[in-house]
Amino acid sequence: MPTFASVIVPTYNEAGSLPQLVRRLGAALQGRDWELVVVDDGSPDGTADLAPGMSPAQPVRVVRRAAKAGLASAVVAGFADARGDTLVVMDADLSHPPEIVPQLLAALDSGADLAIGSRYVSGGGALDWPMSRRVVSRVACIMGNVLVPVRDSTSGFFAMRRTVVDGVKLNPIGFKIGFEVMARGRYAKAVEVPYVFRDRELGKSKFGRREIGQYLVQLGQVARDKALRRIR
Repeated sequence: MPTFASVIVPTYNEAGSLPQLVRRLGAALQGRDWELVVVDDGSPDGTADLAPGMSPAQPVRVVRRAAKAGLASAVVAGFADARGDTLVVMDADLSHPPEIVPQLLAALDSGADLAIGSRYVSGGGALDWPMSRRVVSRVACIMGNVLVPVRDSTSGFFAMRRTVVDGVKLNPIGFKIGFEVMARGRYAKAVEVPYVFRDRELGKSKFGRREIGQYLVQLGQVARDKALRRIR
């Protein structure tokens, strides 16, 4: 039986894409009980102020944070505020197609605990990326593959049962919250659902050297905790 789903979207200056995201999610999830939890890190472009106006038509709520504290910590704040038995995480910039969300939820309804939107299984891919970004992504995934049983180990587009993270201490550094959940979450079955990533159409990418450095730190911490048997 379908469960109530909370879609958690961290935002910082996403006023241009948020209305379209809400419309497309509403169409994709028509007939299902769901909510959109926008976790905004004090966007100066007024992103958080848009959501209340959308709520009469769509189930949108906002968690306002005073300052930009990072994508991963924003998602963890969304977990705490969400009301759903099922949690979905995706970006606000439309790089993660809202139309794939029902497929992620269907995988959970069919028995998976964790469903990952994957660029690196048959049917998946990435568009509009320069070769340098493709190489960085593949290398990052290969490094993560050593530690988690998922091909697209850097995916930030996923759905899970709340029990996967209930009582789990996550370390929300950087922006790879999906990897953190894959490494530390409690799940018996994970599946990958193919999708095609599209680079953002509006605004500027937040990816850079700082994010790469934080991911390397995250890899080291997970490797250490596995070696010490703090996580499975």
